[in-house]
Amino acid sequence: MTTPARSAYPVPVADLVPKARKLAADLGAVPSRNRLMSEFRIGASKARAVLAALTAESAPGPVEPVLRAVPDPAPEEPTPEHGEETRAAADAAPVEESSQDTTAVDPDTVPAVAPVETASRTLARWPLVLLAVPAFVAVWSGWVGLGELTGFGVVHPLPGIANRFSINSAITLPVGVETYAAYALRAWLAGGLPVRARRFAKWSAIGSLTLGALGQVAYHLLSAAHVTRAPWQITTIVACLPVAVLGMGAALAHLIHDTHPEA
Repeated sequence: MTTPARSAYPVPVADLVPKARKLAADLGAVPSRNRLMSEFRIGASKARAVLAALTAESAPGPVEPVLRAVPDPAPEEPTPEHGEETRAAADAAPVEESSQDTTAVDPDTVPAVAPVETASRTLARWPLVLLAVPAFVAVWSGWVGLGELTGFGVVHPLPGIANRFSINSAITLPVGVETYAAYALRAWLAGGLPVRARRFAKWSAIGSLTLGALGQVAYHLLSAAHVTRAPWQITTIVACLPVAVLGMGAALAHLIHDTHPEA
């Protein structure tokens, strides 16, 4: 660029501003103070004044505010009553989707599953009758025979009322011992009973069945030896059986109906 010739008179700032503007256009930026001083051969104060004029021209003008339309506020709705709030909340509650998988399944790729039948339907109960009849005959005869060997026999339970009414007290042995064994076994294997009741039923059922088996063994041994009266040890045990059965039955019934929690 050609340097302008020096003049005898100082160039005013107003004349320098268009030249500085053209220089800024050529440079693509506002020139510095030193560049203005070297280009136009002016002093520092005049260069600052020209630079201030250029800076003011390049600064962005004031931004006019943009007017936007604001919608009118919605009218306030009346406050619903408590019952209406409850119904509105129930209507607005999202309906939960079912967690069940509804994906279509090809029936050809899924193996058919046969319906599961319970044991009560598959197992018949009539074989139990065949098992119970011979066991009942053997157990009944064994206990009655042992009772007669230990002093049990015909008694008149209602003297003065029904003198002719008599009963063989030996039948109390099979009725008491075997009935309690079946009752305790059922309580032991049944679900939903208290823990203490099931524990007591378990051990008392095992003890009753073991005692019943020993009673049958004792009777057949004594009968095979043609003994007409049992030894006092066997007599003592057999005589205590009705009382023991009564106590165990009452205790088990109490434990079954006990609703208090265990300590």
